[in-house]
Amino acid sequence: MHMPDIHAARRARLQEQTAALGADAALITSLVNVRYLTGLASSNAALLLPAAGADGARAGADGDAVLATDSRYAPAAERDCPDLELVIDRFAEPALAALAAARGLAVLGFEEHEMTVERHQALAGRSLTLVPLGRLVEGLRMVKDAGEIALLARACQITSESFEAAVGCIRPGVTERELATALEREMIDRGAEGLAFETIVASGPNGDTPHHAPAGRSFEPGDLITIDCGARYAGYHADMTRTVAIGEPAAWQREIYDLVAAAQRAGLAAVIVGAEVAAVDAASRDLISAAGHGAHFGHGVGHGVGLEIHEAPMIGYGRTGRLAAGVPVTVEPGIYLPGAGGVRIEDTLVVRAGTGAIPGELLTTVTRELLVL
Repeated sequence: MHMPDIHAARRARLQEQTAALGADAALITSLVNVRYLTGLASSNAALLLPAAGADGARAGADGDAVLATDSRYAPAAERDCPDLELVIDRFAEPALAALAAARGLAVLGFEEHEMTVERHQALAGRSLTLVPLGRLVEGLRMVKDAGEIALLARACQITSESFEAAVGCIRPGVTERELATALEREMIDRGAEGLAFETIVASGPNGDTPHHAPAGRSFEPGDLITIDCGARYAGYHADMTRTVAIGEPAAWQREIYDLVAAAQRAGLAAVIVGAEVAAVDAASRDLISAAGHGAHFGHGVGHGVGLEIHEAPMIGYGRTGRLAAGVPVTVEPGIYLPGAGGVRIEDTLVVRAGTGAIPGELLTTVTRELLVL
């Protein structure tokens, strides 16, 4: 399918859902959602999408969508979104609100999780009725098409190869920041357009902090080092964590590593079509809790990845919903011992109706055995 056709098909699904809400149109203001629906990546854009069958819709089912952006992105919009009506205006959102009112699209669905109160008040003063759209676009984004999965797989391949290259520079005296920089350089050299997120390198006692920012601490013999990294490729975000040891690990280090590895295997095995997200979380968490480390594992077992590094579905103990085929997720249990250190192991995989120890399609490929350097 040609890219404009893919974006048109995505918009058509949203037009049906917008009509079902009783809105005349959807005003999409989340930049990542605008990108998903149009192909335009920008720092200032909005999309007005009449509902299926709306009175204000003009001839041609999708000639109705209006993309607003500013002059900086006009050439890209003209090139990448040839099938959309374009409005070039620095104030994209008010421009589309005025257009909606002029076209009789009086009931406007808006993205309340993204819009500030100030912006909402500015729109509400335009004789429009604003109704919450909910996370409809995020719901559409969960199941990825083959093209999206190919881009995500490439991001994960770059990440895996970069990790394998950078791990060679780990030795006593190297700092957390130096390793993070080496890893980031490898990712860019291998074709990443940027980082999926700020690289995490947590060594020794710093490993007790799940999102430790790499600093000037030098690696020492006896350290466990947790490395959480990801490349971004064509907008898609990879996510992988490995924990390595400098020198032979102590008994307590080997014990928590083996426990996290077992919990991660159980989580990977639980990622099947139709699985409740809470059940995937429990598959990993229950092993860690049973070993007495429940208090040392505070975050969810995983999350969706795609055009954002954290997106639906969230895999946690309080979460609801089921996994569908074609949804990429992470599985990343950890144990964090205050003042001592920690272990996390994470992979990105796609939910598939497969069989075997890992029914899903693993996109990150680095060994999950403990690397002793």
